[in-house]
Amino acid sequence: MEKQWTAVIKPKKKLLDLNLKETFKYRDLIWLFVVRNIKTRYKQTVLGPLWFVIQPLMSSVIHTLVFGTIAGLSTDGVPQFLFYLIGSVTWALFSGCLTGNSNTFVGNAHVFGKVYFPRLTSPISTAITQMFNFVIQFAIYLVMSLIFFLKGEVFQITWVAALLPLLVIQLSLLGTGLGIIISSLTTKYRDLQVLVGFGVQLFMYVSPVVYSANELLGRKLYIAFMLNPVSPVIELFRYGWLGAGSTPWMYWGISWVTTVVIFLLGVVMFNRVEKNFMDTV
Repeated sequence: MEKQWTAVIKPKKKLLDLNLKETFKYRDLIWLFVVRNIKTRYKQTVLGPLWFVIQPLMSSVIHTLVFGTIAGLSTDGVPQFLFYLIGSVTWALFSGCLTGNSNTFVGNAHVFGKVYFPRLTSPISTAITQMFNFVIQFAIYLVMSLIFFLKGEVFQITWVAALLPLLVIQLSLLGTGLGIIISSLTTKYRDLQVLVGFGVQLFMYVSPVVYSANELLGRKLYIAFMLNPVSPVIELFRYGWLGAGSTPWMYWGISWVTTVVIFLLGVVMFNRVEKNFMDTV
């Protein structure tokens, strides 16, 4: 009697093969990975999930003191704390996806080498985890903005705020794409992992997290600055939820093109490396 197999595991022949249908079948596994990511991050900590609240608030306080009070950088006429808070929350989503996925192969080698499942479930679960973090931290921003509004502080919410889902998806795709590119390279070149933390911090200072892009408006450096795919996204976040900054639509379009290219390049490298990464890890 001929055996009827429920699944056949074959090596991928196409570099750009997302295989979303199979990945969707493992949605329960993705959810388990999300729960694992949250639990392991705050396991054996005193404050636990409260770090979701503390981190953006502390970052915003420090940025307000250093860049707002001491350096005297402009916040486009909106409350300094809210200006830095929304920048910190937005940046945390991007950097979380990047750093979380930059160790995909090396960090999960003990699992990847023992059992089969679509490898993309790991970076997808990391991105979902960071989105979950973002929802909590953005809720904190909304609470703080309500407090400032009741105190009589001046700022406004514009129609651009409706683009929130698109902006969140874009930052997640961009961070995930860069993360899995780095992860694919670190299977052979481990020293790249050491540079990730420093590189992310450096990248933050060439993005409008602690200052407004209007500071560079009219200078030649402004064009190079806005070609950073993260810059237009953060500017649109601020314009939508604070009425500050600008709406760089052309640069946002370029940013989307860059995001898609980086994400697809990451998938290509991911699919190529996953075939034989156990030989080098």
